[in-house]
Amino acid sequence: MENKSDKMKDIDLSACPICSTLNIENQEDFLLDLKCTIKAYPKNDLIIRQGDVCDALYMLMSGSVKTEMITENGSLLGIEIIKAPRPLAPAFLFSDNNHFPVDVTTLEEVEIMRIPKEEIMRLMMTNPDFMKQFLTHNSNRTQFLTNRLQLLSIKTIKGKLAHFLLEQVIDNRKTFTLNRNQTEMADFFGVARPSLARSLSEMVQEGVISINKKEFTILDVKRLRDLLV
Repeated sequence: MENKSDKMKDIDLSACPICSTLNIENQEDFLLDLKCTIKAYPKNDLIIRQGDVCDALYMLMSGSVKTEMITENGSLLGIEIIKAPRPLAPAFLFSDNNHFPVDVTTLEEVEIMRIPKEEIMRLMMTNPDFMKQFLTHNSNRTQFLTNRLQLLSIKTIKGKLAHFLLEQVIDNRKTFTLNRNQTEMADFFGVARPSLARSLSEMVQEGVISINKKEFTILDVKRLRDLLV
C-alpha cells in the first residue's frame, strides 16, 4: 500500500487553480507537512451527497467527477463535469450553511485530498497569494453559476442548446469538441434524452450546426443567437 509520501510525489500543485501561486521552495516537503488525507475512489462511486456537511476542502487530485443536484420536484439536474486538479465546492467551506449543494459521483477512478478547514485558514494566513487565488477561484465559480442560472431560465431545449454551444466559442473558433455524450447533456439541461436528440437533429437539418461524433461546428451564429429569444 502506498504511504502519504508515495502519493505526494505525483502531485503537481501548480496545476490547481487555487494553488498555482503558492510560494513554496520544496513542494514535496510542503505536502508532507500539510495536514491532509488522500483517498482513492472507484468509478461510479457517490463520494459526496447533496446536503453533506462541508467541513474540509476536497481537492480532486486525479480523474474526473460529475456533479448533480436533486431539484424540489425530485428530478436530477446535471451541473458540470470536473477534471483534476480542481477543488470541489470550495466556496461552501466558509458558508454559514456549509452543506454541499450537489451530489459528486466519480466518472473514473479518482483520488481526493481532504484538507481540514483549520489548515486552509492557516495557509491563508501564511500565504497571502493562496488566499488571493482562493477568493479569485470562488469569484470565477460565481460567474459560472450565474451562466448556469441563465441557461436554466431558457424555456426551450433549442434555446438551452444555443446558449450552451455559444459559450464554447473561444477566439471565434466555431468548431469544438464536447466532453459530454447526449445522456450527460440531457442531464445537464434537465431534459429527456430523446427530446434533446430530436432538437439536435432539427438544428443539424436546419443548417444551424453540424455534428461529427463529439465534434460540433456552428454554421450559422445569427440563427443560433435567434434561438435565445
